[in-house]
Amino acid sequence: MKIPLLTHYAPLLLGYLLPPDAPEPTATVSFAPRHAFAQGGARGFANANAAPSLLLHDAEGVSFLTEEGSDALTIRTRPTVIRRAKRRPPHMLSWAQAARAARVATANYSGWAAPTFAEDDDTWEDVEIDAPDMTDRQTVLALAKLSANAYSVPESDGWYELPGFNATVPFGWEPDADGLRGHIFADDTNSTVIIAIKGTSAGVLGSGGPTSKNDKFNDNLMFSCCCARVDFSWSTVCDCHAGGYKCKQSCLEDALIEDSVYATVGTNLYNNLTYLYPNANIWLTGHSLGGGLAALIGNAFGAPAVGFEAPGDRLPSRRLHLPGPPAISPELSGITHVYHTADPIPMGACTGTYSGCYAAGFALESKCHVGQTILYDTVTVKGWSVDIRTHRISEVITKVLTDPWPVGDEEWDEDEDEDGWLAWWGWGRKGKKGDGDKDKGGKDKHGGVPKARPDIDCVDCYKWEFADEFD
Repeated sequence: MKIPLLTHYAPLLLGYLLPPDAPEPTATVSFAPRHAFAQGGARGFANANAAPSLLLHDAEGVSFLTEEGSDALTIRTRPTVIRRAKRRPPHMLSWAQAARAARVATANYSGWAAPTFAEDDDTWEDVEIDAPDMTDRQTVLALAKLSANAYSVPESDGWYELPGFNATVPFGWEPDADGLRGHIFADDTNSTVIIAIKGTSAGVLGSGGPTSKNDKFNDNLMFSCCCARVDFSWSTVCDCHAGGYKCKQSCLEDALIEDSVYATVGTNLYNNLTYLYPNANIWLTGHSLGGGLAALIGNAFGAPAVGFEAPGDRLPSRRLHLPGPPAISPELSGITHVYHTADPIPMGACTGTYSGCYAAGFALESKCHVGQTILYDTVTVKGWSVDIRTHRISEVITKVLTDPWPVGDEEWDEDEDEDGWLAWWGWGRKGKKGDGDKDKGGKDKHGGVPKARPDIDCVDCYKWEFADEFD
């Protein structure tokens, strides 16, 4: 049995010895469902000739079944500064199209001109908006539950009956709709709107269904090193492989522009919402593929986004030439990823012949994330083994996010340590003395969230060489 050194837990202990920072002002908003959405029309594979359409169904006037006397879902907000382009891109792919026009020196290109990524470029602006308070455990839980609800319809087995909207009419979930799915929620003043995007539906990763084929294609296109070229037995999703561990960079970028149906539909979704709610803050959230798409859309338009257990999105973000350093630091991106160390998908460990991803035909090889990461070390703290079954959003909600995490950011009184060492680990630890805002177990309802930090020194696809020409 391996005995960890005390120094390994020094950062956890140190938090109890340091005075807490002064809290920033927060507010709460209450949400109810407004729309359900789905990529419309039965289509073939991702290279359909018809332009992707989006069905957005208004839920106004629908009777929502609520428990008598229940409160609406509340999420804490925090004033957050996000840096984005002064001139808004018309499309998520506008960044890549502008880069391609510059690469091939297109003389007659008249499209949107992307700002440079230089830190002193005056075409960027810093905008303060109300974003989700990701230091608040109830806010993290609420967004995770909204992400989970994107997989299902009300009153189904996977639906979380959140107070204030325990049921809704399942518009936009036609049996033959084979694309992007989810739900849209808004507060009672329509000042904040949340887009919850469904993740991958396919066997080992989810429940399967009509969207699984397109889900798998987009997963392999966006999160693999080179067109899902894992080994000789795999069918690739694009023709950019140049032999061995060599891949054509411009070919990869063009494939994302031309073949990613979800990028186009995601843009239509965001633009529809900004048209319907021109003065609203638009947030995005999702799990797995949905979390990755939420982060990419948020990155393109400068909107707050929260992804749960998403594959590394930095790889497709760079291939799409979306904003990044040095112009935009992780702290100014507005993007937060939440995942745990026993899930091989966001950790980039679901690879190799014996992995569940390989067996199911998924090449989820990226591990680096844009923005900041809230990392739950379930391997060290809970003793979990790396297992793809921990990827399920229901597992994350009930076994990772529900209880406060041992982050060392709360006051702790030894006299209140009824559970002994369990309290030191965070299980059974009580809230601050005199804090009346506790859950049924007596724990502080809002604390216990690891600090968000950027991915440092993270490298994707280190074996691969990317260029347009090879010797």
